Amino acid sequence: METTRHFTATVYVVNDGATALHDHDRLGITIPPGGHVDRDELPHEAGLREVREETGLEPTLLGDAPDLPAPDGFALPSPRYQVCYDINVHEDGAVGHQHVDHIYFARVPSRRIDPADGEPGPAVWDWYDRTDLRRADHLDDDTVQIALEAIEAAERVDG
Repeated sequence: METTRHFTATVYVVNDGATALHDHDRLGITIPPGGHVDRDELPHEAGLREVREETGLEPTLLGDAPDLPAPDGFALPSPRYQVCYDINVHEDGAVGHQHVDHIYFARVPSRRIDPADGEPGPAVWDWYDRTDLRRADHLDDDTVQIALEAIEAAERVDG
């Protein structure tokens, strides 16, 4: 069986020591903003677009693309993680669909969630600080770990 793979991008957005996570109704989990990379996008562009659509916030990625003297190319911002998630696993164990997720960190200027039309409203979003993340038993371990790292990275930048 052939496995279909889609590229996705996720952005852990941070403001004042907390990160925004939302209850994803269809998936039944609590996660940061993100989604599929469109055909005309690079992964970091998709992540920034998803943040704007899902939260209405204006993200600034943490970490720049390195200078690279490539005559016919350019360096892209490096994701903090790249994770391959099994999305559709059949009874025989075969994986039919995977997401290759590019995970980025970003700062946002406020906590005012104002999603685009057609997106779930602000009620599905919560801001989680370190204590909230460590106490939340409904969050996946990887979400907690990466969210804590995003908060730390934003604080290093803010000095």
